[in-house]
Amino acid sequence: MKNILTLNTISPVINDVFDSTYNVASDAENPVGIMLRSFKMHDYALDENTLAVARAGAGTNNIPVADYAEKGVVVFNTPGANANAVKELVIAALLIGARNIINANDWVKTLKGQGDEVGKLVEKGKSNFAGHEIKGKKIGVIGLGAIGALVANSALDLGMQVYGYDPFLSVTAALRLSSDVKIVKDLNDIAKNCDFITIHIPYIPDQNKGLINAGLIRKMKDGVVLINCARGEIVNNEDVIKATENGKVAKYICDFPADELIGAKNVICIPHLGASTEEAEENCAIMAAKQLIDYIENGNVVNSVNYPTCSMPRTTENRLVILHKNTHNILAQITGTVGNEGINISNLTNQSKGDFAVTILDVDNKVSDQAINHIAQVENIIKVRAL
Repeated sequence: MKNILTLNTISPVINDVFDSTYNVASDAENPVGIMLRSFKMHDYALDENTLAVARAGAGTNNIPVADYAEKGVVVFNTPGANANAVKELVIAALLIGARNIINANDWVKTLKGQGDEVGKLVEKGKSNFAGHEIKGKKIGVIGLGAIGALVANSALDLGMQVYGYDPFLSVTAALRLSSDVKIVKDLNDIAKNCDFITIHIPYIPDQNKGLINAGLIRKMKDGVVLINCARGEIVNNEDVIKATENGKVAKYICDFPADELIGAKNVICIPHLGASTEEAEENCAIMAAKQLIDYIENGNVVNSVNYPTCSMPRTTENRLVILHKNTHNILAQITGTVGNEGINISNLTNQSKGDFAVTILDVDNKVSDQAINHIAQVENIIKVRAL
């Protein structure tokens, strides 16, 4: 029985993914795999038997991914599984930002008890909440991954002019985009042209903390609406509050409430509802579970944030999966050591990403514990498994 530990409540649909050889529980001991959502693992005492951690969601800031890479623990996420849910919330935020819906609703509540006068009072006061139509307006989408591409295409369907910015735009991501999206290479082009700006990039502390700050806000159009359903840290809260107070930013709609934002003028805080739909939670759970199972049983790595994508259909009954540093001549050392153990390699694949690499070897004969130990002693090998 293989134990899978859940550190958060995970959608019960995973019970249809894991078969009877797995025990999935919140109190599972010595787990080979861990599933979680927002649980913070930075101070978590990781069991030495744990092979992988699967985050049912896209962000992995709550997981020490670099430290786990050094330990040979593969960290998975589920990019795109919750993309539609986030996209729909962004569209809602777009309309809220244009039409003063929140302020108008708050005002209507003050009319309670006015009886037959409510209708007259509504007609008299509604002009205070006049907004704008989004059709024909320009929206800038910062980040054109799974979510950003959906937002961009949906904004086009709503009649908007769409500017997209993503310095790391992949071919796959580009193919998801409508050809009507105007791709710009400078973030300043988004700032100076767009009436609405929405953020869809991962938070990387040493690269984009406070990316949206006073300097960039000064370049924006007066009355711009900012939407942040990516990560709170990407926006400098102090700077954006000043901008909403002086009218430079008409509204800041954020899915990441912070104490200083709550109650601030023209700031609307949503309680992190981006992926909070039943459908998104199920999609993420299923995707995370399948990736975890495939790695545990076959050694295939797909959608890892700390190791490269590396997968291969099985061609023999016996397989070696080796996690190692991406160093010069390491593959020759691995294959040489395997050969010295009298093991014939039928098929192999090797992929690297940054400092780390994965090598999968399908071999003709069963690998002994002694051979595994000898392979593990090769310099820069992190973990060896025989499947």
